[in-house]
Amino acid sequence: MATFDLIMPKMGESVAEATIIKWTKNEGDNIKLDETVLEIATDKVDSEIPSPFEGTLVKKLFKEGDVVQVGAVIATISSDANATVSTTASPKVEAPATKTETQNTAASTTISSPAQTNNNYSNSDKFYSPLVKSIAKEEGISLAELDAIKGTGQDGRVTKADILAYIPNKNKANTSSTTSVTSTETKSNNTSTTSVADNTVLVQRPAVSVGAGDEIVEMDRMRKLIADHMVMSKHVSPHVTSFVEADVTNLVMWRDKAKKEFEKREGEKLTFTPLFIEAVAKAIKDFPLINVSVDQTGTKVIKRKNINIGMAAALPSGNLIVPVIKNADQKNLLGITKTVNDLANRARANKLAPDEIQGGTFTLTNVGNFGNVMGTPIINQPQVAILAVGTIKKKPAVIETPQGDMIGIRQFMFLSLSYDHRVVDGSLGGSFLRKVADYLEQFDTTRTV
Repeated sequence: MATFDLIMPKMGESVAEATIIKWTKNEGDNIKLDETVLEIATDKVDSEIPSPFEGTLVKKLFKEGDVVQVGAVIATISSDANATVSTTASPKVEAPATKTETQNTAASTTISSPAQTNNNYSNSDKFYSPLVKSIAKEEGISLAELDAIKGTGQDGRVTKADILAYIPNKNKANTSSTTSVTSTETKSNNTSTTSVADNTVLVQRPAVSVGAGDEIVEMDRMRKLIADHMVMSKHVSPHVTSFVEADVTNLVMWRDKAKKEFEKREGEKLTFTPLFIEAVAKAIKDFPLINVSVDQTGTKVIKRKNINIGMAAALPSGNLIVPVIKNADQKNLLGITKTVNDLANRARANKLAPDEIQGGTFTLTNVGNFGNVMGTPIINQPQVAILAVGTIKKKPAVIETPQGDMIGIRQFMFLSLSYDHRVVDGSLGGSFLRKVADYLEQFDTTRTV
């Protein structure tokens, strides 16, 4: 009987580690081919690790809650498979980043590279992954500084993204004069202190009383990540929102007529989402400066070559996740529809890979799914704009004809665009939004799918 290693697989270019959140198999349990052995969580998404062969779980090398590096052996499995199976039994993974690669990753986000520190990070009461410790050491971050960094990982753990986001502010504080402003104000007998140092803003949360009968519910890991990401986005980007109302009667009539034949022929449901994404991709081609990011210094604009549109999808838990349609402008409507349906179905089943929720350059959220007419969404950093589409409603409208004006029933919807006013002004934001509406209003009802 042969013994094989179960490896922590590579889950994306920027994912170096994962946390084991649940073992679904115990030592001694039989395992079928492709049966889930454990569930893991990265900073991006939760995933399941299946067994690449059939056998018995002999040894679990980590316990629930442990953080494991990509490429590490996490369990051993015995199998009656012949020797030829052993060459393909373990999932193919790339080795974890070397110390040199880690240094290069960290250096690419900094202005200068400070001297190494001799801090013993093991003296901290907090847990830090080897990658975070390595970056901290190379960047000269003290143990006190590291302990002060607000973590967005599980149980407040400091992740690679957290420490890389901290480095630019640390370096700017070391290389330029720092102005500190401390203000104290009293509201409802509660004192809050705001400290401003360079571009870093620290806000003390208000005290919250708990009354009799109130229930305290711990946020789940994903909700904590979403909360931190939303607060960060509002601090980073000055948000402005513009609105337009679009007459989408032609688009609605065409979809109503085409959807049954489309599903019968292609085996795919034709929702409005692919039609919205198609219009957004076209408008981005017309206004490419919507498809940009601002670097961590806040002084450089990164123009994105690819048009990768994220779509906010609601999970059964009530949380949201944003899978990404890569190169949306290069797909026809059928291709967009297949991709949208596949990502939405796997998002609800918690089957998305980390790479499938990364790399977005623009985001679409459909608040109309919840019966809302419009919304003011928060920008999905590091993007600079997000579009919300509201519910479609019938309204009486004035219709201009060669014979004169008349009243008719039309289908209308609101579109709202939130954008980063550092780089997107009202002219660009408003013109882009109007162009999206134009593409929807001028939909070709003679087209075939």
